[in-house]
Amino acid sequence: MPHGIRVKLRSVLLGAVAMVAVVGLAAGAALAKATLTVYTAVEADDLKKYAARFNEDHPDIEIKWVRDSTGVITAKLLAEKANPQADVIWGLAATSLLVLKPEGLLLPYAPKGLDRLDVQFRDKDNPPAWVGMDAWVAAICFNTIEVQKKNLPKPTSWKDLTKPVYKGQIVMPNPASSGTGFLDVTSWLQLFGEAEGWKYMDALHQNIGVYTHSGSKPCTMAGAGEYPIGISFEFRAARQKKQGAPLDIVFPTEGAGWDMEATAIVKGTKNLEAAKTLVDWSVSEKAMRLYNEGYAVVAISKMSKPIEFLPDNMLEHMIKNDFQWAAVHRARILAEWEKRYSAKSEPKK
Repeated sequence: MPHGIRVKLRSVLLGAVAMVAVVGLAAGAALAKATLTVYTAVEADDLKKYAARFNEDHPDIEIKWVRDSTGVITAKLLAEKANPQADVIWGLAATSLLVLKPEGLLLPYAPKGLDRLDVQFRDKDNPPAWVGMDAWVAAICFNTIEVQKKNLPKPTSWKDLTKPVYKGQIVMPNPASSGTGFLDVTSWLQLFGEAEGWKYMDALHQNIGVYTHSGSKPCTMAGAGEYPIGISFEFRAARQKKQGAPLDIVFPTEGAGWDMEATAIVKGTKNLEAAKTLVDWSVSEKAMRLYNEGYAVVAISKMSKPIEFLPDNMLEHMIKNDFQWAAVHRARILAEWEKRYSAKSEPKK
């Protein structure tokens, strides 16, 4: 074989070997990439942002979101108890995690940086079954244009909302579907006592136009003028206002109920190391800055920066909340609520 042909053939063979090596490395990298199924109730318009920020630091872990309202995700996790489908819960109400914990659905884990979290933003056990992210706080969304048309006064308290002038003018979330609805109901039962709390909700019910299956929707509806008043939460209220909705945001004088978004590993995950990595990241300072883009109070409270259109003293508006009591009595409270009020709920999808 002439020398020139041998050299050319050798070059082709070496190139082929190199290509096989590159393909092999790429295949190995693809195989090494973990996929986490993450159950969440985080606002849908933020999910891409959450995954992108996490992937800046951990590009080798892909997040597959399963997103729905708090009550739906909680019920789904309970239904899957014998055959868990999720790896991680990232952004579900602490009251829901307190329901899931005694069912043995959560794997205790102490993430790196746990000691930086405020004590109320973590499970009391060591290692904790869950860790907090941020707080979301009840608020009233009040459409300034629509109320002028209807000559409605601006409410300043929860009890104002029971006045006959607001008949049919208020929308709020169904607590069986929505974490925001559940924190509303449990906060009223704590603020007013159980007997008076149910009397309050009986009176409020007379003024409700519809109960939604989303905690954000009442504020979105108020912003769009579908109803003049929506009982929702501060994150959505501030975002709606920033987007130009004609809203005033009211924090009632009695105090506002709240819950915290929290994170946990689902017991039985087959992707434990990747799950731990995500939970580690969820309590990092970078994650806290991410949460603080929408929520005024984060789990490392000293990192909380003011949010546009929300008061600087958000902590002062938040009631002293007994999450354990709310979790223990969840089924009883929801059964009573549905018996009394569910006739006004919007149809489920």
